[in-house]
Amino acid sequence: MVSLTVYNRSGEPVGTYEIDPCELAPRVNKQLLHDAVVMYRANQRLGTAKAKSRGEVAGTTRKMYRQKGTGNARAGSRRSPIRRGGGRAHPKRPQDWSYRLPKKALQWATRMALASRIADQEITLIDELRFDAPKTKQMALILKALKIEGLRLLVAVASYDENVYKSARNLDGVSVLPVNELNALEVLRPQRMLMTTEAMDALRRKFGVSRPGTGDGGLAPSEPAGTEAVAPSGGQGLERSGTQPGSQPTTPTDEQ
Repeated sequence: MVSLTVYNRSGEPVGTYEIDPCELAPRVNKQLLHDAVVMYRANQRLGTAKAKSRGEVAGTTRKMYRQKGTGNARAGSRRSPIRRGGGRAHPKRPQDWSYRLPKKALQWATRMALASRIADQEITLIDELRFDAPKTKQMALILKALKIEGLRLLVAVASYDENVYKSARNLDGVSVLPVNELNALEVLRPQRMLMTTEAMDALRRKFGVSRPGTGDGGLAPSEPAGTEAVAPSGGQGLERSGTQPGSQPTTPTDEQ
């Protein structure tokens, strides 16, 4: 269990927030996090790089000089890759670098990234973050009071707030995202995260994890009474419903 200090806008501690990183992810798989980050970065590539081959550059196709008798090395077109101004031998071509990992793998990568941030206490919690109008100066003062100014920072809010977004977008290295749009890359890229307690609650609801004393969110439904699962035997799964081993099932008989 990790206890995170909750601060107000003035940087004063006003309480604590209890959360267990194992609720989000029992363990952290570094290979999965690496694969997810590589995928997200590959999908951000434009793939528009292009160079011209010898067939695309401007220039004549006339042979430069006769084949024999000059004493020079034999040469053909001026557009040859070995000549200045010629085409590239193996030019780059536009291509699509995007690909996708399984959906559940990406979900677990996001949970592992958040669990890692919580376990390392790299998340700063604030009780509330609201503005009546976009105010970059007020946002900068809040970050200074929390001693996180000048860092690459991700501000995670419960839902999209235009005033919060516009107040932080002009600050260098600060980005704002609602919890529904978090992924492994966005969580791991900044040096620190700033979250509201409301955003943390929304995050737990998103992953089916409830706060202590607020219900059993995220628990698997219990099995019906009188039914128990039996381990597979001989490659087949069985299900019993109140029948003792070795007994014969009863069937209606006509005794008349």
